[in-house]
Amino acid sequence: MITSIQGTLTESGLVRAVVEVGGLGYEVHVPVTTAERLPPKGSVVKLHTLAIYREDSQALYGFATPEDRDFFRLMIENVTGIGPKVALSIMSRLSLPLLQGRYARATSRRSPSAPASARRRPRGSSSSSRAGRRCGRRARGGACCGRRAGRGLPARGRGRRAGGPGLQDR
Repeated sequence: MITSIQGTLTESGLVRAVVEVGGLGYEVHVPVTTAERLPPKGSVVKLHTLAIYREDSQALYGFATPEDRDFFRLMIENVTGIGPKVALSIMSRLSLPLLQGRYARATSRRSPSAPASARRRPRGSSSSSRAGRRCGRRARGGACCGRRAGRGLPARGRGRRAGGPGLQDR
């Protein structure tokens, strides 16, 4: 993994920089907060980087400090729905101390002691929110079909079929 890159800054913009090292120019995606701290073109620059390899692309993300890079990694690995582009956009708008505070508050609300599957109530428990609830499907007459929510069993008369006891008498 590429953890940092140091070389001559040949191009810079609001969201990317090109760093030339040994005759090769590396495009590095940077947040606006890092782009604002870059030296003038032609100067030596060091960026702390994270390389991300996907099936269809390779990208290098650069940051002014290792703390910025580590928080970026934390966001893309631990926050559902946030990928590198969204994380870069977030880091472009908010400062690192503010982001760290918000992340700490959000994670402290969750109970880290027990996984989500262990906090569920056992199936069939009378205190379960599904107990006694009907499925919600409506028959032609507007009444519920009689099945319990989440189960294929009829609500009343568990042994009866659709035709009732009259079918056996024929």
